[in-house]
Amino acid sequence: MERGWAERGYHARCLDISVDRSFEEFRRQYEQAVPPYDAEAFNALVARNAPWDDVLALMRERAPHDFLIYWSSGDLRPMMNLAGDPRHCVEYLMGNHTTAERMFRHDPAAMLYAPLRTMISDGPDGGARFIIEQPSRAFGSLGVDAIHEVGVDLDREVAALLAHLQVPVPAGLSD
Repeated sequence: MERGWAERGYHARCLDISVDRSFEEFRRQYEQAVPPYDAEAFNALVARNAPWDDVLALMRERAPHDFLIYWSSGDLRPMMNLAGDPRHCVEYLMGNHTTAERMFRHDPAAMLYAPLRTMISDGPDGGARFIIEQPSRAFGSLGVDAIHEVGVDLDREVAALLAHLQVPVPAGLSD
């Protein structure tokens, strides 16, 4: 890229999915399907300068549905309840650094959108809501075909996770 700046835009597609389970139940199921990132295990690989194949193997072992939780806000309800907003809400950063590397090698700017930001909250009907932005839209905005292709793969992986969690898979996410 030449010196200066570039502007890229995209039309986000926010997927707001109604879940027929309580917030607590769906949160528990999500956190079982998407386990927390084990920094100690991955840092041990870095410390011994492990080959990338070891990183791939550890990710396959630790992320049965292709994703790990890198961060969680915890339930925002106690703080928001002080303002009279009693709904549950938890934000997450969910991802897979071996998938992110497939984009990073083409342009580190892909890390603007990786890991993926997700949210679980109370739904209007007593169930829960799961919200995520469609990955391919964000990654496609970078204008690199190889990165967009990984974004499409992420769409499919998110669809597979949703199917595993037995929630509706939005049209256009898995095709």
